Amino acid sequence: MKDLKFYLNKALKQHFALGAFNFCNMESLQAIINASLKAKSPAIISVSESALSYMGEDFVMALAKIAKKQNPALFLHLDHGKSFEVCKKAVDLGFDSVMIDGSAFDFEKNVKLTKKVCAYAHKKGVLVEGEIGQIKGIEDNVKADQNIYTSPEEAYKFARETGVDLLAVAIGTSHGVNKYSKNPTLRMDILSEIEKLLPSLPLVLHGASTVDEALIKTFNDFGGQLTKAKGVSEELLMEAVTKHNIVKINTDTDIRLSFTSETRKILSENKKEIDPRKYLGKGKEKAEEILLAKMKNVLFSAGKK
Repeated sequence: MKDLKFYLNKALKQHFALGAFNFCNMESLQAIINASLKAKSPAIISVSESALSYMGEDFVMALAKIAKKQNPALFLHLDHGKSFEVCKKAVDLGFDSVMIDGSAFDFEKNVKLTKKVCAYAHKKGVLVEGEIGQIKGIEDNVKADQNIYTSPEEAYKFARETGVDLLAVAIGTSHGVNKYSKNPTLRMDILSEIEKLLPSLPLVLHGASTVDEALIKTFNDFGGQLTKAKGVSEELLMEAVTKHNIVKINTDTDIRLSFTSETRKILSENKKEIDPRKYLGKGKEKAEEILLAKMKNVLFSAGKK
C-alpha cells in the first residue's frame, strides 16, 4: 500500500508536487477526485478547522472514505490546526496527516507545541506538518498582517527539535484572494538555503493560488466585486517544484474562485433556475478543469499515481 510518505519521497526525488486541495462540501471534493482520476495523480484532500466544523466530523470521514475508494492515492489532511486538541482529534479520526500551525507564537512555544503534536501523531502513524515563519493574508481561521520570512537557521533548528515530517516555509506567498499589490516575487534564495541545511525534508508552500484573471473577470462580470485580486504566477510555482524541494502546494482560493465565478455566471444567465444540481454542477466542472490543469502543468503530478 502506497502511503502519503511514499508519495512525498517520490516527489522529492522526481521533482513534482502534491496539490493539497481544500474542500468544504461534496461538490468541491468531487472536483478534486475527478481531476485526480483524469490526471492519474496523487493528491491531498484538506479540511480546515472551520470546514471540519461546517461539514461535521462524520460527513468529512464518510466523504474521505468515498474519495479514497475512487482514488487510493488521495490523503486526508488537517490544514492549519491551531491547537494540540484539534490535531489530536484529527489523528484519532483517522486523518493521514495534520498541520499544527504555531507560526503566530514565538519560536520556543512553536517548537514545544509542534513537538507535542508529533509525539502523539507519530505513535498512530500520522504525518505532521509544522510551520516556521509567517504567511501574510486571511483565509478561514488564518490571519496575519505581514510576511515574516523563514530563517534557514531557525528552520533547521525547528525541524531537528520537533521531528516534523513536512515543513511549511514563508518565502513570499500569501493567503486569500487579494495577495499582492504588485507583481509577486518568491525568495528562492531563502528556499535554497533551507534546502542546503535540510536536503531530505519535504517543504510546503501555503497561499499559493494563482487567482486566474479570467476567473476574476467572470466573477465580476456577473455581479461580483473583487478588486486588486492577484495571485502567485504559475512560473514561480513551477520553479519552486522543479528546481527546489517544494513537494506540497496548498490551493484553496482557486477552488473557491472557480466554483463561485461559474455559479454566478449560471445563475445570472438562468434567472429562473432553482435546481442546485444545475448551478453547483457547473461550479464543480469549472473547479475540476482548473485543478486538472494544475496537476498537469504546474505541479507535474499527472501520471505519478
